[in-house]
Amino acid sequence: MKEMKITPIRNGTVIDHIEPGMAMKVVRILGIPEPDTHSTISIAMFVRSKKMGEKDLLKIEDRELRQEEVNKISLIAPNATIIIIKDYNVKKKMRVSIPEVVRGIARCSNPNCITNKDEPLETEFKVENGKDIKLRCLYCERYVADIVESIA
Repeated sequence: MKEMKITPIRNGTVIDHIEPGMAMKVVRILGIPEPDTHSTISIAMFVRSKKMGEKDLLKIEDRELRQEEVNKISLIAPNATIIIIKDYNVKKKMRVSIPEVVRGIARCSNPNCITNKDEPLETEFKVENGKDIKLRCLYCERYVADIVESIA
């Protein structure tokens, strides 16, 4: 059987070990494609994996993720690995870690929450990590219904 491989990237970021079917959600929360960007982006979904059975994989050329972006990824792909590539070589590899609190990266789904009013307040959520990750607003105590929608 022939296998098609994704070409290596010279510089950029690889996001590996994304839960199967979640790559497009990662793409969405990262705002890809960005306007005026001509860098290669490779998405592989439902790839065989010894560790996970199946996984998704994302390669983004010429872009290193900010910590805020890594925090976003951790909320929807908590087992992801971030790999920084320089001159075709791995320079840094790390697993995402789920923060206890996230600030300013999601919107509260409660229209009456003070963060959705005219107050200049940054949103703040407690991350509850059980079977599923949940975000609870520290101002109104409401849980976010859809993490991807609240981030994107």
